[in-house]
Amino acid sequence: MNSEKYKKYICWGATALIVLLLLAAFVFFVLRWGMVREIVRTVADILSPVIYGAAMAYLLTPIYNRTRRYVSARLEKFLPDEKSRGKLAGFAATTVSLLLLLAVVVGLMSMLIPQLIQSIRGIVEALPSSFYNLQVWLEHLFVNNPDMEQNVMQYYNEGVVWLQDWVKNEVVPNLYRILNSVSTSVISMVNELVNALIGIIVMAYLLNMKDKLVVQAKMIIYSVLPIKAANKVIEEFRYVHFVFGGFIIGKLLDSLIIGIMSFVLLSAAKMPYVLLISVIIGVTNVIPFFGPFIGAIPSAFLILLVNPMQCLYFVGFILLLQQFDGNILGPKILGDSTGLSSFWVLFSILLFGGLFGFVGMIIGVPTFAVFYRLVRELVTYLLGKKELSADIEEYRRLNYIDEEHKTYIKK
Repeated sequence: MNSEKYKKYICWGATALIVLLLLAAFVFFVLRWGMVREIVRTVADILSPVIYGAAMAYLLTPIYNRTRRYVSARLEKFLPDEKSRGKLAGFAATTVSLLLLLAVVVGLMSMLIPQLIQSIRGIVEALPSSFYNLQVWLEHLFVNNPDMEQNVMQYYNEGVVWLQDWVKNEVVPNLYRILNSVSTSVISMVNELVNALIGIIVMAYLLNMKDKLVVQAKMIIYSVLPIKAANKVIEEFRYVHFVFGGFIIGKLLDSLIIGIMSFVLLSAAKMPYVLLISVIIGVTNVIPFFGPFIGAIPSAFLILLVNPMQCLYFVGFILLLQQFDGNILGPKILGDSTGLSSFWVLFSILLFGGLFGFVGMIIGVPTFAVFYRLVRELVTYLLGKKELSADIEEYRRLNYIDEEHKTYIKK
C-alpha cells in the first residue's frame, strides 16, 4: 500500500519537474531567441546536405515505393528469393527516383536559364524605350484631364530622375562592392550546389533504409515510454506524416497545375516573358494564401516595362487565378488535410514566415495544424478529467456551468 502511495508521489514529482523544465526551456527560448536562432541556423548549415537529402527522399518516397512494388511483383516469377528480389527492386526504384529528380531539375534549368538571360538582356536593352512608352501611355490616359496629367507626370519625372541619380551616384561608385557581393553570392551558390549534390547521395541512402529507420524509431519509443504513451506518440507521428505528406505533395501538384495554366493562358494572351512568369507564379504558389501575390509583383513589373495595359490585364488574371486556386482547385487537391480555418492558415504563415523566412511560409500551415491538434486533444483530455463535455456546441452562448450538477447554463 505504501509502495503504491510512494509511486504516486514520485509520478507527481516527476510530472511537476518535467513541466518546470519545459517552462524554463520555453522562457529561455523566448528571452534568448536571437542566440537560439543563430545556433539552429549554424546546425542547419552544417547538416544542410542531410536536410536536403531528407526533404528529397520524403518527396520521392511515393515514386520509390510504387516502383519498388511494381518491380518486385514483376520479378517474383523469375527470382523466388525475396531478399535478392528486394535488393534488385530497391536498386530499380532508386534509379527511377534519381532519373525523375534529374529530369525535373534539368528540364526546369534548360527552360528557365535561357529565358532568364534573354529576359534580363531584353529589359536592359528596352529600358529607355520602356520609360518612353510608359510616359506616352500616361499622357494618353489623362489626355482629357490636364490637371491630373500634370500631377502624375510630375511624380513620374521625379521617379525617373531619382532612378537615374541612383544609378549614377550609388550603383556606379559602388560597383566594386556590388561585384564583391555577387562573387560572394556565387560562392554561396556553389556551396549550396555541393550540399545539394551530397544531399542526392543522402537521399539515395535514406530511400533504401527508411523502413529500417522507422522500425528502429519504434523500438526506441517503446523501450523508453510506457506502452500506452508509446502508442499515442506513434499515432501522432502518423498524423504528422499524413498532414505533411498530404499538404506538401498536394501543394506541389497544385502549383504545377497553376504554372501550366498560367503558361497556356498567358501565351494565348500574347504576354511577354511567358515562360519566366509562369515559372515564377508556379514556384511562389507553393506558399499558401500569399503565393500568387508574391509572384505577381515581379511579374507585373516585367510586363509593365513592355506594355502597361497588358500589366493591368495580368493583375486581373492573377486575381481570378487566386480565386480559382483558393476556392476550386486547391480544395479539390488538398481537401481538408490540415483542418485549419482560413484565419489560422493566415496566422501560421505570418508566424512561421517571420521566424524562418520562405521555408517557414511553406511548412508553417502543416506544422501549426499538428500543434493545433495536440492542443485540441489536450483540452479534450482535461475536460474529460473534469467530467465536462468536449462538444464545442455546448459552450456557445454559455453563461456558466453549475458546479454541482455539471449543468450548462446558457444566456
